[in-house]
Amino acid sequence: MSVCYALPPVRGKLTHGAPLAPLVWFKSGGAAEWLFEPADADDLSDFLFALDPSVPVMGLGLGSNMIVRDGGVPGVVVRLGKPFATVEQLDSTTLKCGGGASGILVSSKARDAGIGGVEFLRSIPGTVGGFVRMNGGAYGRETSDVLIECEVVLRSGERRVLPLDALGYTYRHSELPRGAIVVSATFRGHVDEPAAIQAEMDRIAAAREESQPLRSRTGGSTFKNPEGNKAWALIDAAGCRGLRRGDAQVSEKHCNFLLNLGNAASADIEALGEDVRAKVKAQSGVALEWEIQRVGMFADDAIEERIGVEK
Repeated sequence: MSVCYALPPVRGKLTHGAPLAPLVWFKSGGAAEWLFEPADADDLSDFLFALDPSVPVMGLGLGSNMIVRDGGVPGVVVRLGKPFATVEQLDSTTLKCGGGASGILVSSKARDAGIGGVEFLRSIPGTVGGFVRMNGGAYGRETSDVLIECEVVLRSGERRVLPLDALGYTYRHSELPRGAIVVSATFRGHVDEPAAIQAEMDRIAAAREESQPLRSRTGGSTFKNPEGNKAWALIDAAGCRGLRRGDAQVSEKHCNFLLNLGNAASADIEALGEDVRAKVKAQSGVALEWEIQRVGMFADDAIEERIGVEK
């Protein structure tokens, strides 16, 4: 990926050609042209304001719901690190959480504060920024049930607070502007006993352990549940449990999870997903929609860009 633009000065960390495979759960894929880990929200805002508007920008959380394609990601990938992994109690039912805070951190801080209703975040392997963007949810609850507002840094560098009704939430989708980075979110639960909250967190953790391949290189739920159906049941009925393409495999434990058994390229994992979609469509007539984000360039596209091949 060629560099043809100047980058503004930063106070955080800016890395050229940063490998992304170590940062995502599948442990596959190419590099970021630039990886930016801002020192704080002002650092991010100043950087995006000064950055050439033509340069694409993408946020990266824990990389638990993402396929990074083998050709890498052009432009700037923004990763919110420790400065954004914060949880502040505002009152007896409300928490303000940094965009880099994990679901486990948020739910644990809520338990300690006696705030119930956000236990489900314990079961989502991601960060607050990802929850807000994707309306993340599990076990009958989703982000839109507890979100009051979020603060974002737009691609222009403008900082803006967006209330819940501005996000256009639907199932696993929001209308957040492209390139916007969620730097904080405010959640509201209800007053509850810490012991009761912990019991619910334990129940959720046990259910996940029993049903999901948690200790594997995976990307979480691969496809959205179609209305009136469960994606895993359609995949199972189409005979895809355990289906493989090289080192990419449909999990035998939960067949809406794809696995990297060792050395699968991202192209193998994505192609396996398309195999599953085709088989489900042929068997049931249902067109599964990807829930996992697929980002960046295919390897062939990256090679063509480097050597100047015209399409």
